[in-house]
Amino acid sequence: MTKNLFLFLFFCSSFFCFGQIKGKVIANNSGIPLANVEITNLELKDTYFTNSNGLFLLEKPGFYAFKKVGYSEKIIELNENIEYIIQLSINPFELNEITISTNQIPRVLKKATASVSMITSNDIQLANNTDFAPILNRAPGVFMQSGSLNTNRITIRGIGSRNLFGTSKIRAYFKDIPLTNGSGETTLEDFELATISQMEITKGSASSIYGAGLGGVIRLIPQNGHLNETSSNTEFSIGSFGLVKGILNLAYGSKKHSINAVYSNTHSDGYRENNEYNRQTFTINSNHFLNAKNEFSILMSYVDLKAFIPSSINEDTYLNSPESAAFTWQQSKGYEDSKRGIIGLSWNHNYNDNLKQNTSIFTSFTNTYEPRPFNILKENTSAYGIRSRLLGTLKLYGKKLKWTFGGEFFKDTYTYGTFENLYEDYPEGTGSIEGNRLSDFHERRNYYNIFAESDIALSEKTTLSIGLNLNETAYKLKDDYPVSDTNPDQSGQYKYKSIMSPKFGVSHLISNNLSLFSNISHGFSPLSLQETLLPDGQINTNLKPETGWNYELGTRGTLFSNRLQFNASIYHLNIKNLIVSRRTTQDQFIGINAGSTQHNGLEAAINYNWLSNNNVTLSSFFNYTLNQFKFKNFVDDSNNFSGNKLTGVPSEVINLGFNFISSIGFYGNINYQHVGSMPINDSNSLFSESYNLTHCKIGYKLFLNKKLKLNAFFGLNNIFDVNYASQILINATGFGGSAPRYYYPGNPINYYTGININYIF
Repeated sequence: MTKNLFLFLFFCSSFFCFGQIKGKVIANNSGIPLANVEITNLELKDTYFTNSNGLFLLEKPGFYAFKKVGYSEKIIELNENIEYIIQLSINPFELNEITISTNQIPRVLKKATASVSMITSNDIQLANNTDFAPILNRAPGVFMQSGSLNTNRITIRGIGSRNLFGTSKIRAYFKDIPLTNGSGETTLEDFELATISQMEITKGSASSIYGAGLGGVIRLIPQNGHLNETSSNTEFSIGSFGLVKGILNLAYGSKKHSINAVYSNTHSDGYRENNEYNRQTFTINSNHFLNAKNEFSILMSYVDLKAFIPSSINEDTYLNSPESAAFTWQQSKGYEDSKRGIIGLSWNHNYNDNLKQNTSIFTSFTNTYEPRPFNILKENTSAYGIRSRLLGTLKLYGKKLKWTFGGEFFKDTYTYGTFENLYEDYPEGTGSIEGNRLSDFHERRNYYNIFAESDIALSEKTTLSIGLNLNETAYKLKDDYPVSDTNPDQSGQYKYKSIMSPKFGVSHLISNNLSLFSNISHGFSPLSLQETLLPDGQINTNLKPETGWNYELGTRGTLFSNRLQFNASIYHLNIKNLIVSRRTTQDQFIGINAGSTQHNGLEAAINYNWLSNNNVTLSSFFNYTLNQFKFKNFVDDSNNFSGNKLTGVPSEVINLGFNFISSIGFYGNINYQHVGSMPINDSNSLFSESYNLTHCKIGYKLFLNKKLKLNAFFGLNNIFDVNYASQILINATGFGGSAPRYYYPGNPINYYTGININYIF
């Protein structure tokens, strides 16, 4: 009893009786603990610093300033016997100094050994809040084609360009929840932009912790609620082509808990025929700082979408009547009706200052009904998985070593079937009518990644990074449709050999304002089961996944008292076992290994702060991407395309923009984009035309009082009304004597306008 009383009194004296103030400093968007934050007592001028886990211990109450390069300064009053969580926001003019977590070992961006592009909430707000493409396309090396709001294809360094519909061979995560399904397909565009605070894009296969994908990883970081603050944010906007959008954001924050809930409703009639779009989303993100050692978070997202599909059109229609839908899609009134949801639970535990564990469990579902001219597709996917890793620091021969080790397991069940579409048997205008079943499949897909990575501080200026990823993927298909002469049994299973992908990187600080980095990394792109199916219903077990080695050299830095930020990199990527999707019917493709490709590229980004004072801020950005991609060896049947340019990738992309913000509330930006021509077919006999787009946005922010803020805005897209193809369907084939349909027309000049009301309770 006496011993227990002594321990209690010791605990009391250590943490309460002497009035100590404990706390933790984190990045507001990502939640990463921030080390070496300077904490100054504004009255006594005493200075303290956070430790490697962002923790601090202060002795006296008062007003304190929290400062760290890369983040905006925050002043807050601290009182005794309270444990604080302090959130610092990113300073957009010091991005090279922020702490990133793309590889789950937090490090300052300027010390990263891979090419990483950051898209902040400020970048997202430069454009409208309905379209991902203008936002992603400002990141060098990333190119998103957008045929409509629900028809998109993202490529990174040319990877994914041969996927005919949608995005493939690029991994994506919403926080720690995979958005990429078991076949390697990713859908980002269905998510609400207002729920995203930041995007971290690792280009190339340098992210061994996220699966070593050839293209790279896109990580979406959701909006967090502010601690000790309750607010509502309402936005309503309208625009061209019947655009109507409403957003309601409610956030609650106490000392250790925050909840952010976002509901959005978007409607658009679309520029083209059969182009109506309706989407509702609901997202909740909560964070709970239980104590100094444990944090818990919940992420839930639900999307209800119904979008009609105008599809691609032939050259004659594209030039003379771009607003038209493809004839058969218009007649059948083809559309996509889908519901999807994800739930993830994450737990972070600090064992001590040198060891912690992060674990996430997640589940998701997708239900889709898609009437198409040639059939009607029904899909249902359910998935679950777990991702867990240990992160630690230790001393190795006197050198500081940060390490992480963990794994990710993912399994999904995919059931799909097709039905006759009888729209031609009914009066014109009736639309799609479901008929007899044509196919019935049940597919199980699973993979696991085991990964390890370490950063070794060879000196104060030089960091060596070593990573390793082990992946194994398997599919099992059950064909439940009755077997006949025309419908062979396609049941089977496929499991490819384990793939080991190493990574080596080094970063060196030439000075505080300039760093060099380089990396050599191995990556792969998984096969989909559909690619392994042969026309006779058998599984092609000889098909191999695409693999490649990436070699990269780059630099990051600042000049002119941090007014200019820059980063640039050159890379060389060789891919072997190139997968070619050969079309056999309107809705059937088979995959073949047809050769190899060579990707040589240059990426550069410059941000310059021309003027920044109490009255006005004027800044600009310039991004450049040069793509020199070609088929190194490519033989498809009797056609030899070796030496030709890679299909579906522009030769270059340029983005240039100017932004201004005034103290009286006015703000605005203008953005220019140049997209070079791209090969439309493998023979390189047809190229798309290059095009130039200009967009602008202006607005006015009015603070009615300390709690209520209004923001009115107006934007114009494609100011000069340029005719261009916003997406290309490569290697299109005409059926029944019709011309190939290569083109998705981009929107002509269009506007949007709205008002945002923010209230802090």
